[in-house]
Amino acid sequence: MKNWSKKTMAWLLMLTPMAVFAREATVTSPDGKLQVTINDNGGRATYAVTLDGQPMLLPSALGFKADFGDFTQGLKITNTKAGQIDRCYEMRQVKQSHIHYEATLLTVDFENTQQQRMSVEFSVSNNDLGFRYLIPRQKDDNPKSAVILEESTAFCLPQGTTTFLTPQSGEMVGWERTKPSYEEDYHADAPMTERSQFGKGYTFPCLFKIGDGANGTKKTNNGWVLISETGVSSAYCGSRLSDYSLTSHPSPLTSSGFYQIAYPMPGENNGNGTSSPGISLPGQTPWRTVTVGNSLKPIVETTVAYDLVEPLYEPSIDYQSGRYTWSWLIWQDNSINYDDQVQFIDLASAMGFELCLVDNWWDQNIGRDRMAELSRYAQSKGVSLMLWYNSNGYENNAPQTPRDCMSNSIARDREMAWLRSIGVKGIKVDFFGGDKQETMRLYEDILFDANRYGLQCIFHGCTLPRGWERMYPNYVASEAVLASENVFFSEGHARTQAFELCMHPFCRNATGTMDWGGIIMNKNISKDNKSRHRRYTTDIFEMASGITNQTAIQCVAMQPNNLGELPQFELDWLRAMPTTWDETCFIDGYPGRYVVLARRHGDDWYVVGLNAQQEPLKLTLTLPIFPAKTQLKYYVDDPKTGQPVLTTLKTDKRQQLRVEMQPNGGLILQQ
Repeated sequence: MKNWSKKTMAWLLMLTPMAVFAREATVTSPDGKLQVTINDNGGRATYAVTLDGQPMLLPSALGFKADFGDFTQGLKITNTKAGQIDRCYEMRQVKQSHIHYEATLLTVDFENTQQQRMSVEFSVSNNDLGFRYLIPRQKDDNPKSAVILEESTAFCLPQGTTTFLTPQSGEMVGWERTKPSYEEDYHADAPMTERSQFGKGYTFPCLFKIGDGANGTKKTNNGWVLISETGVSSAYCGSRLSDYSLTSHPSPLTSSGFYQIAYPMPGENNGNGTSSPGISLPGQTPWRTVTVGNSLKPIVETTVAYDLVEPLYEPSIDYQSGRYTWSWLIWQDNSINYDDQVQFIDLASAMGFELCLVDNWWDQNIGRDRMAELSRYAQSKGVSLMLWYNSNGYENNAPQTPRDCMSNSIARDREMAWLRSIGVKGIKVDFFGGDKQETMRLYEDILFDANRYGLQCIFHGCTLPRGWERMYPNYVASEAVLASENVFFSEGHARTQAFELCMHPFCRNATGTMDWGGIIMNKNISKDNKSRHRRYTTDIFEMASGITNQTAIQCVAMQPNNLGELPQFELDWLRAMPTTWDETCFIDGYPGRYVVLARRHGDDWYVVGLNAQQEPLKLTLTLPIFPAKTQLKYYVDDPKTGQPVLTTLKTDKRQQLRVEMQPNGGLILQQ
């Protein structure tokens, strides 16, 4: 044995103090299955996530760089504080109405080599993790504000993970420089090493499958991970994930690749505003959220986006849900005239729908005086109007009017007072400029001002909602998806519609309400229902999508001709279709292939399915929501003719049903 001198031993200890004295903290979900381990090994803050002992996230970096200090290295854990949370709250416009949130809390305090402090707050519930940075004032009660230059926050997934992601576009590109607008294609079952389409990373939410390699090799652990964020307000910017990086990971505990939090691009918002958010101190960042599951059930049913936030103001009125008609999807700009809008108001009235959306150019093509007249006519038919607005301003070159009505407080106040005076119930605001803090402030200002006038808000050409359904009580939904208008614009998108709508319950719609924009009932995507390209989905698929696409104000993009063309049972079903839910249960599915969900409205359960595959899909569904031997209405596509039929099925003694969905088809089951 080598004879080490005391001097040599002391020198070695000085070289490796963190390796010997690394500190570690753990926090576990209430059911004990989800565990998060926080470490300061090598002076780097990391966290790792396991579910039932299986790795879901490998040690991944925590920390950030601010204008006053570096919290990415030289860190040590100085203290921890544990707690519990157990609360119930009500929601009116998401996948559940009564939510019970139980979580274990852990706050981990860190200090860097300059003795500057920051903390990471963890909230861990069964299958869900949220964490955020808490930043105090430092020495001598300063600084009192900070700019967060970048985050090292990373997500390191096990090797062999596959991805279900949509890319972030470049800034100020596309039609009239309106991108990024969260309207790109999803890629399913891709390897992590696949570069994003535009080299700008990926928009939230981001879905990952653990356990299947790119070559289909099975691993010992299997599961799903959904990554997103919540609690973004005017106090921060929106974020996204970077491209997958194979460079050296900040954690000394792993050499795996990773994704990292990325801030907005400098050119977003037409170059106005900074990419780095500024916050008042003491302050905090938004929550980063991770949902994990051994199956897709926790992914589809998660409420973490709402669990971690609180309402920012009280609703001024009792806001209502409903359905709306919309001429623009098929009849386009030429329909924005008084007479055509009367037809769609009459259609809404005939169907018992609550609303009609009048789209762009109404101020020029109809005029404000006649809009007041049109609103009075709608109200006489039991229908209320929603009106479209351009968010600009200066964000991009989108020419549609009304413009310059929503971009500053003086114009908004005048416009919204007028809207209330003529009985308008909501607005759809389009063409936002990106994810900078400047743009987040515009969303919040529109929502807050609209609430003062009893107006609900839908956003298009926009970013993902991040807990907004709970934070802003008059917020309804955002597009933030390659939506129904693309079915009109392109036959290629019409062909991929089923794939897209079989993706969203697992990712986009799992974390926030989605205004996809239309249950399309025309057979052809044209006003005469004969020309242009056809719709590639069945009637039953379209009807079921009104349940799978979750939003409290749902667009039923019927046309006046549909009243005389559709079978009576379809019309009756659309008239009775609810848009709010007390409970949501995942039954079966796979992202981009098929989905079966059960949703409850009051005492009524709706079981609906969509099939995006090119072959018929036979399933045996276990439905404990229905007693054995329950006879159910069964809306389905005839396998020989493809035509919609209404028949009945009865659950067996094991509460099971055998069903079949046709290619690009669907099913609906209800008592």
